[in-house]
Amino acid sequence: MTTAVESLPEKSHDLEVISLIGFVHGVSHFFHLLLPPLFPWLMRDFGLSFTGIGATMTIFFVISAVGQALAGFFVDRFGAARVLAGGIFCFLLAALLLAVVDGYLGLTLVAGLAGLGNSVFHPADFTVLNRHVSPPRLGHAFSIHGLSGNLGWALAPVFMTGIAANAGWRVAALAAAGIAALALLLVFWRRRTLADPPASLQATGSAAAAGAEAISPFAFLRSPAVWMCFLFFLLITTAFGGIQNFATPILQNLHGLSLAAGASALSAYLVGGAGGILTGGFLAQKGEQERLIAGALGAAALLTVALALLPLPAWSVMPLMVSIGYCTGIAGPSRDLLVRRAATSRFGQAAYGRVYGFVYSGLDTGLALAPLVFGGLMDGGRFAMVLVGIAALWSLSILTALRVGGATRQAAA
Repeated sequence: MTTAVESLPEKSHDLEVISLIGFVHGVSHFFHLLLPPLFPWLMRDFGLSFTGIGATMTIFFVISAVGQALAGFFVDRFGAARVLAGGIFCFLLAALLLAVVDGYLGLTLVAGLAGLGNSVFHPADFTVLNRHVSPPRLGHAFSIHGLSGNLGWALAPVFMTGIAANAGWRVAALAAAGIAALALLLVFWRRRTLADPPASLQATGSAAAAGAEAISPFAFLRSPAVWMCFLFFLLITTAFGGIQNFATPILQNLHGLSLAAGASALSAYLVGGAGGILTGGFLAQKGEQERLIAGALGAAALLTVALALLPLPAWSVMPLMVSIGYCTGIAGPSRDLLVRRAATSRFGQAAYGRVYGFVYSGLDTGLALAPLVFGGLMDGGRFAMVLVGIAALWSLSILTALRVGGATRQAAA
């Protein structure tokens, strides 16, 4: 049976969709870091503590997590392109508000608007990719999607601090608004490319009429595979949050690295992750995604335990961090394909937005939990145990991935 995606023009259309979604996903990750690079200036001008300014990011991730679970329903109801444009518009408003904000309340509103904008991207992006990109290229599409997010993270600190240092933080906010405006114009210009194809809308209607489960918009919540996917994302992003927040002081204390060397090792981890994502896009197409995830995250866990417990020379820390990042990056495209299997094994295209929105809300939840999970260990000077805890989270995530793989294969049988 020929699917809607297979009936679309193949290569050129695939590349256009992958490029468009990759760009807007990079913009969403850029806006993750709209505020943090400006913390020194905001703290000085508004007399804020680290706790006070840090709370703005808690607001961001809480709103993004709740909003992401809900955004999938809007994607399935109104179409991914419209919801995507709405998210980018929230980014634009957040940046414009930041340029004129005059107090802490305004900063919390900026964080809330940016979190609301961020909430739509995973359900909207993955719905577009699944409905428009031909199956043989989905692994590559998910790889580029993950890589573009990393590039957005990498660009934001350099962009925002560079402009703030030379022209002031309000000008930096206006420049960020310009990036959001460009993305919004691009989505509007290519809205026909991103719109749900008519054949997929017909398939959605047919699915709704075919089974009782499809009648209820909440039927996906009765699927153990969906809950396992949510747990998987919660575990891996709590681990990632631990590395992102605490790797530099951990490496300083365990292996005697300088502040600059510890920060460079964290950057090396992120660079390794980007390389792993590119490799993972090719490997994921070979199938058996859950086994690839298990192998990659298992290797990352073992290397992290070695980093925690072995008396390593300082020169070896950098390549080890690159290797850990590379292994976790390899798992990324397979992770996204595994969620696709969980979505389609029982619900078809009708629930793409809802499943992706709910599952990927685990990302924001994990990032919000990471400081709470590992902060006490850091305060107590138990730096090695933080790394062991990160390895344990990756090991637990392997079990959830294998569980999802088994459940989806049984459902497809």
